[in-house]
Amino acid sequence: MTDPLLQVRDVHKRFATTAEPVEVLRGISFELGEREALAITGPSGSGKSTLLHLIGSLDRPSEGTIEIGGTDPFALPEPELAWFRNRTIGFVFQDPHLLPQYTVLENVLVPALAFPGRGMGAQASQDRATELLKRVGLGHRLTHRPAELSGGERQRAAVARALLNRPALLLCDEPTGSLDRAAAATVADLLFELHEAEGTILIAVTHSLDLAARFARRFELVEGRCTEPFAA
Repeated sequence: MTDPLLQVRDVHKRFATTAEPVEVLRGISFELGEREALAITGPSGSGKSTLLHLIGSLDRPSEGTIEIGGTDPFALPEPELAWFRNRTIGFVFQDPHLLPQYTVLENVLVPALAFPGRGMGAQASQDRATELLKRVGLGHRLTHRPAELSGGERQRAAVARALLNRPALLLCDEPTGSLDRAAAATVADLLFELHEAEGTILIAVTHSLDLAARFARRFELVEGRCTEPFAA
């Protein structure tokens, strides 16, 4: 493995309840280097999405540390954490979460609008968004609204949006879960193609055994603990 870009060390996550805290994650540790790909599987409620949210700095671990490129995002003040997340991490969810009132191109540009005056600049962002939409097969759909796209096309637009700021880390939560078999295969092909071309770390939470089988590394979460029975 290359020098680790992502380091997860002894991560625990507990949620308070009216009775006693519920421990969802119990000491998760692993490392990933540039261009590595990892699938996380496990039964519903095993903590898969919770782990992904922690890695994406959307939530904080109860114990343990997470570092991305040598940076502990949770040590940053909130404005800098938001900037770090915007520049370093791309997200693809089961629901594409496209804004219905905006065109496909405008939706892909949303991550560039969060911090005006910082980043690559308006024209460079538009050029990058247009290039990505062409690469995902939507170059002819730039001015269409999300309602005019199929489910697979909307998810492809979401992938383009996630990659706009050239993130080091691409996190996918059930990226093919709402798609039919053909559309799911197309989106999976696209994720791997762009993961390789962009040099990202790719992590996907999935119930799909077909998708998980394509990853060189596969973790299974059971009762808050992580096993790697199929390490390549």
